Amino acid sequence: MALATVDRLSFAYPGGVPAVRDVSLELQPGEVVALLGPSGSGKSTLLRALAGLVPHFHGGRFSGRVEVAGLDTRSHGPAELAGTVASVFQDPEDQVVMTRVENEVAFGLENLGVAPELIWPRVEAALADVRASQLWARRTVELSGGELQRVCLASALALEPQLLLLDEPTSQLDAGGTEAFLAAVEQARCAVVLCEQRVDRALAIADRVIMMEEGRVVLDAPVVEARAWLSVRRPRYAGGLTTHDPELRTQAGAPLVRLEAVHFTYGDGPDVLGGLSLIVHPGEIVALEGQNGSGKTTLARIAAGLLQPTSGTVTREGRATYLSQDPGRYLVRETAIEEVALGVGGDEVRAATALERFGLSFATCRHPRDLSSGERERLGIAAVSVPEPDLLVLDEPTRGIDPDRKAALGVWLLEQAEAGRGVLVATHDPLLPAHRRVRLGAPVQVSVAA
Repeated sequence: MALATVDRLSFAYPGGVPAVRDVSLELQPGEVVALLGPSGSGKSTLLRALAGLVPHFHGGRFSGRVEVAGLDTRSHGPAELAGTVASVFQDPEDQVVMTRVENEVAFGLENLGVAPELIWPRVEAALADVRASQLWARRTVELSGGELQRVCLASALALEPQLLLLDEPTSQLDAGGTEAFLAAVEQARCAVVLCEQRVDRALAIADRVIMMEEGRVVLDAPVVEARAWLSVRRPRYAGGLTTHDPELRTQAGAPLVRLEAVHFTYGDGPDVLGGLSLIVHPGEIVALEGQNGSGKTTLARIAAGLLQPTSGTVTREGRATYLSQDPGRYLVRETAIEEVALGVGGDEVRAATALERFGLSFATCRHPRDLSSGERERLGIAAVSVPEPDLLVLDEPTRGIDPDRKAALGVWLLEQAEAGRGVLVATHDPLLPAHRRVRLGAPVQVSVAA
């Protein structure tokens, strides 16, 4: 008997066009399904429907039927599905409710009425599963994006659900964290729907692949058959992609940013950077790599001028712009074109060109918060690039971006370097091109980058 049934589901958010169109499928107990597709194809909406959030939380126009564990989601909302269904959303920052990590993981268990003597062992086991035991007593507001993502993953695993819904769960995780989590997913003994743009990793653990485009299912097949279909029709989704880092041409001009012996601490906490030194030249793409919590975001913010080091020196030439890890949290205008035009004095002609460059012409008059996570990411890149700065500082720019758009982003980065701009990008994505890769050390340990 199927654990979940979706029958002719169509859904449109209030005031919008259908995000999901006539989708029908079944999920079997224990199977792992890789849910693939470009940004805005309806993947997140399908997950929300399986969790009961669509239509109960989001409103909108709903037709068809979704049933999970014998419960029709039209008459049983998210609260009644809690425990049966657990979700990890694209934006972990919006999911956390407690101030300390151990309490965050315990929160769902307490709400389900789990016996007190069982709660803390399950919290401990879930954090260990995602290699986050060291975060036990940390404050959630002090965590990096990747660390926070691990905590949300642990919170979901601790519930031991029948159906686990994962929306880009490894988008900010380092390689070790990703491997640990996916291993935990394989052993979770529940059905899993894994929406993931890191296709290799999703296909490696999947039993079945569902691909969506423009709100419809275009592929639903066992993983072996799906690989063959993808390799012919959607080759960037078939896995096995590699990148070849370009050679750096002769550097011209003074460094755009020079950090020398930089230290930084948050409040009374430990030293995050430990005397780090780094230079970015015009025409150079520098990738910052390293574990979650190793200081990549802190270093990026210092390079962009958003933080001042506790000690050490920073020298900059020209103008810098900064793309945050979650640009959706910093949107302030009512339409996409107004958001992008904000950085160029309201010049909507330049803004429209930038939107077109990133495949967002359709969103010109849309509210930014009506866009998918990947579309908001591209909107953020358009907004920070339109002023044509000397230095672009990008923090996890591939978050939520599908393989085709990721390839286009790599081409765009090389174009920026060819135009003489410096690019500093904090990333866990090895497919992004870079002239130089700087790996920061383990979290809160001293690391020096040449």
